[in-house]
Amino acid sequence: MTSSSNPSSSLSNGASGPLRGVRVVEFSGLGPGPFACMLLSDMGAEVIRIDRPGAPQTDPRDITGRGRKTVLLDLKDPRSIAQVLDILAHADMLVEGFRPGVMERLGLSPQAVAYRNPRLIYGRMTGWGQDGPLALAAGHDINYIAITGALAAIGESGRGPVPPLNLVGDYGGGSLYLVMGLLAALLEARASGRGQVVDAAICDGALSLMSNNQSHRLRGLYEDRRGSNMLDGGAPYYTTYETSDAQYVSIGPIEPKFFALMCRMIDLPPALWDAQNDRTRWHALRDAMAAIFRTRSRAQWCDQLEGTDICFAPVLTLGEAAEHPHLRARGGFVEVAGVQQPAPAPRFSRTPSAVQGPFAEAEVTPQQLVEAWLQG
Repeated sequence: MTSSSNPSSSLSNGASGPLRGVRVVEFSGLGPGPFACMLLSDMGAEVIRIDRPGAPQTDPRDITGRGRKTVLLDLKDPRSIAQVLDILAHADMLVEGFRPGVMERLGLSPQAVAYRNPRLIYGRMTGWGQDGPLALAAGHDINYIAITGALAAIGESGRGPVPPLNLVGDYGGGSLYLVMGLLAALLEARASGRGQVVDAAICDGALSLMSNNQSHRLRGLYEDRRGSNMLDGGAPYYTTYETSDAQYVSIGPIEPKFFALMCRMIDLPPALWDAQNDRTRWHALRDAMAAIFRTRSRAQWCDQLEGTDICFAPVLTLGEAAEHPHLRARGGFVEVAGVQQPAPAPRFSRTPSAVQGPFAEAEVTPQQLVEAWLQG
């Protein structure tokens, strides 16, 4: 579904957004690199993905791969490397997610590229970073967040850690920190005329994301046990509850006035109205709230509580999210090539983002691309 009232959800074959005119060269990869380049493309950057000959055609259902033009090149061929360097000579950013040393062996090290284009921002997306004892080891999201304390903090009390999808590592600690670093370096390069390397390691970003939790721990406000703290499901007023139809709702009235409102609206026994911050009564409070929420269906609780100040929302599946009235009203989903997908975020008042394309696979050759850039 598209919303004509939301400029961010409009589709465009030409660039639209605050990064219009920025040229990004993406070396095809998995995980956080493609997602970062999706964000850059949505904000108007022209993203050129370099992929290997014979690579599968882009699947329109691959949302994180949207908004690219693709050039197919064999990076084991010196002639292709020369073409890549020609392209990079006219680019603003490079994004690669290989293991440390791969780009150097290809002849595309930061130094080699800087010789052709001193202003280029060289983005390196890895799990462990460019150096350190684990830099050359294989790994995935779950491993990178494991060493930061993030994974240990997520899950139910008395049970093992629960992987939070790949949101905390790949996308939160990886893609978003990479994009922030690229944009900061681009801003600085426009003043200095010099590019630099952005070493975006997922373990670094995830560690940074845990700053608030580390602050709570240092102040004695955090227990190193899963399901024992306010924001990890330990607090009975900040968690999910099952409804009578085996669905779930979320509740989060942290502020005392919101908690007091919840007590009244769900008819919590008055004896528990002052139990919010009394850990000795959390079990009793949780049991009472669980029993109350099981008395009605999710839809019935939505009718009563959604839109109030008790900090309530239904727990929806991925398939249900597109039908939620709030997301529909904001044009939270758009349709691209017949595929419904999340709209670009964030939203800009004057230079709205948009899904670029769709583009045909291998739409441009290296020569055509360089010629177009030289003319434009």
